[in-house]
Amino acid sequence: MDLDCEKHRKRRKTKVEYDPQTTGMELLPREIAHDILSRLPITSLVQFKCVCRAWRALVQDPQLVDLYLSCSTQDTDHPCLILHCDFPIRNNLYFVDFAAHEEEKEKVKRIPAPFSSMMPEFEVVGSCNGLLCLSDSLYNDSLYIYNPFTGCYKELPKSLQYPDQEVVSGFGFNPKTKEYKVIRIVYYRNGHGGYPRSRRIIYPLSEVQILTLGCPEWRSLGKVSYRLVRRASGALVNGRLHWISRPCRNKPARRLVSFDLTDEQFREVSKPDCGGLNRCNYHLVVLRGCLSAAVYCNYGRLEIWVMKEYNVKESWVKEYNIGAYMPKGLKQNQDRQLKIWKNSSNGRVVGALCVLKNGEILLEYKNRVLVSYDPKNGKFKDIELQGAPNWFQTVVHVGSLNWIDTPSDAYNQGSDTSPYGRLAGSDHCKK
Repeated sequence: MDLDCEKHRKRRKTKVEYDPQTTGMELLPREIAHDILSRLPITSLVQFKCVCRAWRALVQDPQLVDLYLSCSTQDTDHPCLILHCDFPIRNNLYFVDFAAHEEEKEKVKRIPAPFSSMMPEFEVVGSCNGLLCLSDSLYNDSLYIYNPFTGCYKELPKSLQYPDQEVVSGFGFNPKTKEYKVIRIVYYRNGHGGYPRSRRIIYPLSEVQILTLGCPEWRSLGKVSYRLVRRASGALVNGRLHWISRPCRNKPARRLVSFDLTDEQFREVSKPDCGGLNRCNYHLVVLRGCLSAAVYCNYGRLEIWVMKEYNVKESWVKEYNIGAYMPKGLKQNQDRQLKIWKNSSNGRVVGALCVLKNGEILLEYKNRVLVSYDPKNGKFKDIELQGAPNWFQTVVHVGSLNWIDTPSDAYNQGSDTSPYGRLAGSDHCKK
């Protein structure tokens, strides 16, 4: 028996020695290999895939793709930030990986946009499970789903357009039905209409359009009774997208409005007991899985209220009280105002992004500077990013190799066990 084992070890050694496609990694049990790879930063996993065909096949294993995404979505303390820059005119995407090694974590790297010839200017509708949803900011008609770390992208079907419209968009994943959905809340008017003395254009009519990814057409859900603030994609919590409403005649108070991706209904969510939510300078953000409201107060202060238990009014807690601060990068260019930047913060000086592993809050100042704030000692630290654009919009992203399923793909594969709607194939992918 010992002699047979020795012969078997020699045969394995000879095969590893002479087979150029064998490195030894693939000889490990699948569970161990997956566990090792699931702990790598997304940038390292992409490099790992390029070593040889055997390693590429290992990384593209559907079980590893799902495991990696599951670990990434749970580990929100090491975000991967997408920086969207639309200055100058042609848009660019960059990323910063806070899960990377210390010498790499503050290096900004550019992401190619393979669809840039069809859509040179775009907005980031939202990020979900490693996928970006991007919309055409020039003509408002094209939509793309894009995984920036695999290069896979897909153009979505066109929706109904109105000549004079304003669109509030959202992108999310329904864990119950395993479906990705894009929602467009279109406010429009027919003809010139009234309101000649209004300081801003009023769109009295509305239509809610929704697309389930994999379906060929958009569906209309009718009108919406809320006037929602047009910002980046609503905060996605518990399978619901969340926005803030604008005050109007019949509803003067600002409300927190959710859209349930399961039953496709709008509902109001209880607000925290703070007067700041009736002002315009606040935004919604997801902090460690909880719906949060960042309120921009007087004298440059920022209050962050966190809903510890979803849709329970009593669970709102003022978690952070952040004082005024002026980053060095803003001090050096206080007098330089560039109005060509379309994704400006609309008067908001600071916005909250996420909570880091060490408990510090990551903040963005005036679309130009990232700062970490330590709530324990009240100290700020400017994050000096190497190679960052001068102006950018920060999107908290989950790096993954995930892609989307369509109903026909799931049927042809004979399995629908992936909790994230993953698809091994793609529409446009790098080989």
